Parts: sequence; C-alpha cells; structure tokens
Amino acid sequence: MQLSVIIPVYNSEGTISPLVDTLQQALAGVDFEIVLVNDGSRDRSEEVCTHLAELYPNVRFISLRRNFGEFNAVMCGLNHARGEYCVMIDDDFQNPPSEIIKLVDAATRGGFDVVYTYYAKKEHASYRNWGSRLVNWLTSYLLDKPKDLYLSSFKLIRQDVVQEIIKYKGPYPYIDGLIFRVTRNIGTVQVSHQKRQQGESSYTWRKLISLFLNILFCYSAMPIRLFMPVGLGLVGLGSLLLLFLFGQWVIGPDDPKGWQVVTATLILIGGIQCTLLSVLGEYIGKSFMAQSGQPQYVIKKILLNRHD
Repeated sequence: MQLSVIIPVYNSEGTISPLVDTLQQALAGVDFEIVLVNDGSRDRSEEVCTHLAELYPNVRFISLRRNFGEFNAVMCGLNHARGEYCVMIDDDFQNPPSEIIKLVDAATRGGFDVVYTYYAKKEHASYRNWGSRLVNWLTSYLLDKPKDLYLSSFKLIRQDVVQEIIKYKGPYPYIDGLIFRVTRNIGTVQVSHQKRQQGESSYTWRKLISLFLNILFCYSAMPIRLFMPVGLGLVGLGSLLLLFLFGQWVIGPDDPKGWQVVTATLILIGGIQCTLLSVLGEYIGKSFMAQSGQPQYVIKKILLNRHD
C-alpha cells in the first residue's frame, strides 16, 4: 500500500464525511487507506465514522474511550497505518485533500523521510498564529530545528520513520519532537490553506500552553541546564552582597541592620529553592506519569477495512 491518510477526528460530524468523500476522489489513482481516529468526540462523529468504515473498503476506524488529545490520536493512527507514506491531515478541510499528492511527489523525488507543508497565507485565528510562532521559536532552540522550517500539522512521514516514532510509549507524545529524534532528512512543499468550513477550532490557549510545557519539559533538558549559570550568578551576587555588608560592618561608619541581612538572605535562598523545586517538580511529575502506566490512548472500538 502506497499511502495512509491519518485523520484525528474531534466533533466533526459535519465535515468528516465530505472530507472522506473528497479524499476518495482526489486519490482515485493511488493505492491508499484512510485511518480515522475518533478522539472522544461529543457529537455524532463516531456514528458518521462507523458508517464511512462500512461504506468504503479502504477506511479504517478507531474510536478512543475518551479525549486524549490530537497528538495521542495521531500516534494511535500511526500505530495502525500500513502505507509506505503516512500523511496527517486535519478534519476541518483547511488543508485541501488534493494537496496530498504534492507531499507524496516531494517525498518520492527528494527521497525525504518527512515532508512538512507551509502556507503562503494562513487562515488560522490570530491567537493560534502567535501560538504557532512561539512553538516554532521554542523548537528551534530546544530541538535544533532549522529556524525557517514551519512545523505544520499537515505533513508526510515515511513508514520506516513511523516505526521508530511509535516506539515511544509515554503519555505525552509530541510528533515533531519524535521526528527530530529520528531524522533530519526533511523536505518542504507549499500548499494552500483554507478557512474552516464550519465550527470553531478546538485549539485553545489552554492547549497551546499545554503544548508549550510539553515541549519544554518532555523533549529537552535545556531548561534545567539553564539554572546552572543562573544559580552560579545568584551565588556570585549573594556573595558580593554579603561581602559588601561585611565590609560595611568592619569599616563603618554605619553598621548594616540585622533585618537587612536576614531578609536579603531569606529572599535569595527562598527564590532559588522555589524556582529549582518548580522545575524539578515538572521533571519528576512527568517522569512519574510516564512510569505510572498512563496510556497514550485507550481503544473502545476498531473497524478494519475489507482488505483485512
């Protein structure tokens, strides 16, 4: 099989059926499958996806027990995808299905392991565009990502790279972070970006902040390493202040007041302790959750296509 199209589905009862129908037409000359992963939708998405899996022989449907998040749903799809190339596409029609061929052609001609897309103009809300810029800036420094590479959700991954990515079994998958652990053989292709056909994006500030913290604390040791120069700087500053107060006490004319020394010392030590404890707490908490057996996803139902 040449291609697997993975679609994380969340509250998309009005768009998922037209999207699958359009994919069947746009990829008519390709040996492909569609993997639908319902991420705990609260509308009729599961019913619609079930009907699509029964209607089309190349549609596989997986329904998760609850909402685990987009990356977890994509990881579920990657674990069940069988195509030589795997393409992730959103369920809101902002990425036209006809553009998938561009990604496959780019990967084939360039021999790329991964192909990301970029847009001449993005039709996202302004807050999401700002969030995307922040995430791209952060990943450039933490994941050693090329600064001019836009990490879009619409991308292609070669199957052998997928097999390395799905070895990650922790509860906090970040697909792009896992990609950069495996390969740097990455291409890009420009595609069009459309406005949502209906509804509103489920990508809220809360999810953007969660993604930011996930990248910061799960995919890089840089934050904790930054506290070494900060800690040394604070130790040097504290030593100079105490030396100054000691000199003032020895030379005069005014002796430093005891409360000044005590207060400055407590603030300095307390600030260092609170900051280090908060950072260490993040790492310990993430490590605990990863070792506690919390799953990436829990499957409620799976419908295989007729080829199975």
